[in-house]
Amino acid sequence: EERHKTQECESEHLSNKIGSTKSGVGACNAERALRMVRLARQETSLRPYVGDTVAEIHQALSNGRNVMVEGTQGTFLSLYHGTYPFVTSKDVTASQACADVGIGPTDVDDVMIIFKAYVTRVGEGPLEGQLDRDEVLRRGWMEHGTVTGRERRAAPFDFKLAKRAVQLNAATQIALTKLDVLYPKAKGVRDYLNLPKEARDFAAAIERETNVPVTLIGTGPDEKDIIDKRPARNAPRLKAALVSKRR
Repeated sequence: EERHKTQECESEHLSNKIGSTKSGVGACNAERALRMVRLARQETSLRPYVGDTVAEIHQALSNGRNVMVEGTQGTFLSLYHGTYPFVTSKDVTASQACADVGIGPTDVDDVMIIFKAYVTRVGEGPLEGQLDRDEVLRRGWMEHGTVTGRERRAAPFDFKLAKRAVQLNAATQIALTKLDVLYPKAKGVRDYLNLPKEARDFAAAIERETNVPVTLIGTGPDEKDIIDKRPARNAPRLKAALVSKRR
């Protein structure tokens, strides 16, 4: 509700110290924890858009259909496992994504974690190896937050964080994005063997450090600029929780 946004905007702690997006989600989650917030199904105007998603998902699974659950935000913004207090208002790991929609651990076949070829963070909080703004611009790594529009800070890929993120999400596959930003000669490449050697070496290093295969590689902004290394499957019963490591 609008009052939740107002509460966050008026909070000196959230606005200045934590760097909240001030979208009202945190204030709403706090009320939910206190069992005070109104749910969508209680609003007459929203009832036509509310359904039993748990029943629908499990019916789909029973029928052998593929179900993909996509998480939000980076692992280290997790309320429980992130860089507290510079975190979001809930857990954001793969297990929480599944819990949010009513899927249990044994329903999951694959967990694909998404790594950017470099690390970014918007707002406050630690960022090991942070580059100064001029260097970020020089490397072409400057990005802006999707909610606030604020500039994102950037740092080189952190293998230690990657390994930790894999552990927290029990990842079975890695999707590597923006490889073309790190290695411009990789732009638009759609065959793994055609990648420049340094790009292949980088992907191999991630696999070696995390012990998880890099199966999808993004090489450009076009939806077809993807290298797919996944083995072919015959009618897979895939239930994947997609999560991002971006800070």
